Amino acid sequence: MRGRQLRRAVICLLAVVAAVPVTACASGQEAAEWPAAAQDDGQPAAPDVDRRAAEKAALDAYSGYLAASRTASGRSDPRAPELSRFLADPLLTRVQLSIRDAKEHGAVRTGTLKSDPTVTAVSLDANPATVEIQDCLDLTGYRLIYAKDKRVVPGSGGGRHLSTATATRYPDGRWLINSGALHRDQPC
Repeated sequence: MRGRQLRRAVICLLAVVAAVPVTACASGQEAAEWPAAAQDDGQPAAPDVDRRAAEKAALDAYSGYLAASRTASGRSDPRAPELSRFLADPLLTRVQLSIRDAKEHGAVRTGTLKSDPTVTAVSLDANPATVEIQDCLDLTGYRLIYAKDKRVVPGSGGGRHLSTATATRYPDGRWLINSGALHRDQPC
């Protein structure tokens, strides 16, 4: 019974981008705040300046999210405060539950995951503003292991898979990642 529950937890962990955090692209910076971009004459900045600022803030939040998730998963700490610096619900709760499930089964994440995210869409006119991110996550060096004996959890194998995430600008100006998915059926 325990094996089946753990496999179910592994599937859940693999389905959530945050459950496969990264070290390679982590910036360690907090989610970037929305800049008050303006030209010297006091007029609003050009739309391309706003767009570039949104893209940078979203990618910084994404990198922070992956780094925070990796740290929390490696420590088996679903309540790690750094998670809420980069994540918002519903993804925050999904990540916390995935880490908690792994912890309850004595498993932690270890290794290196490679990431190279790109922005695929920016919607600054939406309320709230959003930025869509696409990534090809390389999970070949990233494993879910049993903490007690360091054995790899069956079914937690790697590969390279498409990942998508959405960064949303919140009323306080922060960009947070609030949705994400690992598309195991879409290798990259």
